[in-house]
This record gives sequence, structure tokens and C-alpha cells, in this order.
Amino acid sequence: MTEKVLAAVRTRPSHTELREFDMPEIEEDAALLKVEVAGICGTDVKMYAKPPFTDPVIMGHENVGILVRAGKKFTESKGLVEGDRVFVEHYVGCMHCAWCRAGEYRHCELTDWRTNKDARRYGYTSAENHGRLWGGFSQYMYLPWNAVTHKVPDGVSAELAGLVTPLSNGIEWALNAGGVGYDSAVLIQGPGQQGLSQVVASKQVGASLVIVTGTTRDATRLDLAKALGADHVIDVLTEDPLERVLELTGGVGVDVVLDCTSGAGTAPVLLGIGALKRREGVMVTQGELAAFPDFPLKQMTEKSIALKSARGHGYRAVELALRQLASGRFPLDRLATHTFGLEDVDHAIRALGGGTDEDVIHVSLLPWEGRS
Repeated sequence: MTEKVLAAVRTRPSHTELREFDMPEIEEDAALLKVEVAGICGTDVKMYAKPPFTDPVIMGHENVGILVRAGKKFTESKGLVEGDRVFVEHYVGCMHCAWCRAGEYRHCELTDWRTNKDARRYGYTSAENHGRLWGGFSQYMYLPWNAVTHKVPDGVSAELAGLVTPLSNGIEWALNAGGVGYDSAVLIQGPGQQGLSQVVASKQVGASLVIVTGTTRDATRLDLAKALGADHVIDVLTEDPLERVLELTGGVGVDVVLDCTSGAGTAPVLLGIGALKRREGVMVTQGELAAFPDFPLKQMTEKSIALKSARGHGYRAVELALRQLASGRFPLDRLATHTFGLEDVDHAIRALGGGTDEDVIHVSLLPWEGRS
């Protein structure tokens, strides 16, 4: 009798069904991951409501689990053995292009669903493709030869490792894109899982001033930002944020602005441009605005501001995130606020998207457990 795998499948926009799949055959250069944790982020909220792909899709792109079956070629090429706990990046690169050779799999054409209709990426790829199990909202996940894996350090639990994606994004956006370094003054807009991860990244490299903005409803998150190392927090609904930033910096402004307010309109961008120091500041944004009438390009060029995109992470950022988790230096476990089982995928995504009255920062989906 063929073994079965239970998975939560998006069958149409904002709709999930539990389905059983046959356990896939594992080739010598492939492996099977028993999924322990699949993290849920804001991208899942958007993709759930307005999927750009043909369903059915097993969502879940922040995945941690145990290698339970692995071909000899797979283990030899990855330096892993069955029983290892691993984090699997959602990018499935070609492994031949210049981007893949540099560990920047996010830029590989094989993973880019925007330009390649046959792209491979966990949480995005149709379950009708070979291997079937292309997402973490499942008890098991199929790993081909070109899956990008990272061994989780000893002592790091599966649920803590489930924070690797937001933390590695925080490292990538703050340090690599933003250039935050020793003695930097940083403004982080938005105290969600990405913004809070950037607080940690900035403090780790020696930023001397970290300011985090949010709204009144973010009071708990702003308190957590301080616990993670933020020097000051600002409620933009009760204070003038630009006036406050200039006050905190003695009128000089900040070196780097990290905008994590996806979907919040033009106000954060305008604040960031105003808060950056006179010359050579850097602003990193997720760029969710479809249009920006009267964009202040003249002001940006006069101040020599560099505008950069926040998009995914590289291999090195993931390795640094895993080391950060293993260090125990910051109370990162406080980011993981909610856990749900497979039967509650719909509720979990809505909760993260603000569709319930729960104060959610990061959701861990546990495929083998019920809701807790």
C-alpha cells in the first residue's frame, strides 16, 4: 500500500483544502524532508488572497525539518546525512548561472516566477509538478538535487529555526542592501517580523542609534523592539515622526532608513527621505507601491540618497541568521507568537494579515500538531 502525505492545498484564492498525496519516489540525487515548522509571513497573506499561479499549490516557503530519506548523491553533494535538521530556502536554483554560483539564488531565472512560468520555488510551485510536495504546509516536502539546504546548528529548536527567513531577510536588507555598520544611525519603519529582525541585525554590527516607528496598535511590538535593542521607538499617530527623529539625532538625521511598512502608502517613503542625513544616505524599501505621483526625485538627488530594494536573501545571510539564533544573544524566541496545525492554515494566514483580533508577529505552522 502506497504511503500517504497530508497537505493543506490552496485550490483557489483564499481557500484551502486538506488533501492526501502519494509519497513521492526519491531518486539518488533527491531527498524527503519531514516538515517540523513552516513559517508564515506577509507574502503568504498576499499570495493567498491573490495567487499569481494556477492552483493547486501547497504554500509554505519558510521550512525546517528532518531529512528522513535521502539518496546517496544528495547527501554527498549537500554534506548532510539522514536525521539532520535542515532549513530549506524557498529558491530552487539552476546551480549553473553566475547568481547561483555567488549564492544569490533569489536572482536565478529558474526561481523567478515573474518571468518564468515554469519557475521552481517552494510555496509557489504547483503540486501537479514532479515531486508534488512543493511547499511546507505539508507533512513532508520533496527536495530535488538543486534544493538549497542549510544544516541547523545543534541546540537550535525547530520552532526557533523557523525564524531563519525573517532574520536572514533582516540581515540582507539592513547590512548588505542598507550598509548598516559600526556607529550607524538607523530608522526602521514598521515593527513586524522583518523590522524587528533588522533591529537585531543592526545592533549586532554596532549601530549606535536604532529608532523604530509604529502605530498605537503596535505598542506590544514596539516594546519588543526595545527588548531586542532599539534605542527609541516612535508612535507615528501620537508624535510627529520626522520632528522626533531630528530631535534624537541633533538635527543631523539618520544614515540608513529601512522601510518595512509594506502597503502603508507614500508616507513612510516621504518620512524616510526627510529623515536621511544631508548626503549619501541609503533607503531600503519593499517597493509595494504600484504608483507614486509627484515622487520627490529632486530632493533625493540633491541629498544623494540611494534607493534600494528589499528582496529576499542570499546564502550567506541565512548562515549568519542561523549563527545568530544559536548565539542566544537576543530573545528572538519572542518573535514566534503563534502556532497552528494544518487544519488551521486559513485561520493562521488571516490572523497574520490582521483579519482576527490576535496580535500576531510570526506564525509557525506545525504540520504534525493541532492548534495551540
